[in-house]
Amino acid sequence: MNSLLASAVAGLSAGGAYAILGVCAVFTYRLVAVVNFTGAAIGAAGTFVMVTLYESGYPLAIGVPAGIAAGALVATWIGIVMTTWFAGASASTKAAVTAALLVGIIAVGLRLTGGQHPHSFPELVTGSAFRFAGVEVTRASLLTLAIAVVFTLVTEQFLARTRTGLQLRALSLRPMAAELIGIRVRLLALCVWAVVGAVTSFALMVIAPLRSPDFMSLSLLVVPALAAALIGAFTSFRAALIGGLMIGIIEGVASGLDTFSQYRGAIPFLVILAVLLWSQRGARWDEAR
Repeated sequence: MNSLLASAVAGLSAGGAYAILGVCAVFTYRLVAVVNFTGAAIGAAGTFVMVTLYESGYPLAIGVPAGIAAGALVATWIGIVMTTWFAGASASTKAAVTAALLVGIIAVGLRLTGGQHPHSFPELVTGSAFRFAGVEVTRASLLTLAIAVVFTLVTEQFLARTRTGLQLRALSLRPMAAELIGIRVRLLALCVWAVVGAVTSFALMVIAPLRSPDFMSLSLLVVPALAAALIGAFTSFRAALIGGLMIGIIEGVASGLDTFSQYRGAIPFLVILAVLLWSQRGARWDEAR
């Protein structure tokens, strides 16, 4: 029992990152109407800028802000592509474009970072915070959890209580009408992309030491991110937060079981399948009648 509890607690770090990425996916969809497949790849780009500077001898005090800024810039570039050529496209077209961009970013990222060549990922937060039921809870786990919760709550309050939040909601619901009444639609959309890039970059920096040290592995964290967002139906920040944490915990428990440890990577796919099947239950029951 203690070993399973330890595995579940170990999954909190990844779960916190999944929650952040999932909340960012909901954030992007709700505000600019894009199912963003590039979220984790953007974070990977920022993370590898930080790693490159670190391996070159620069301190983390320089590398981390530079990586966050790089993630924001990459995300802004993607936002420029989407707002310039695909602003009026359908949701499926926008999703297809981001999927294509994901493939391109991974290809470029692998080329620039040496493919499968291992890199030295520094731990931004080290040490144990406290013990729970005999299990060490790391500071990295608490940090990712705190970022996920704070980002979720701040986003909800910002959208509900500020003028800019009201404008962002108008942007998501009626972009053309928002532009006609003087709201700077494109600028707001690019700000959304930049925030997503900065937040995802920092989240991946925290958990990068726990993952395979290559660009593709970090970029493919988009799968658990979208699974978490799907749990929230791409509308609920809190459901995406809880979904991301649960996926991380389940992966942690699976890694502690010899029978299932090698299949833990399939858990996000199973979650996506289960949510899609559950969402279609009404239609299937109607057909059965």
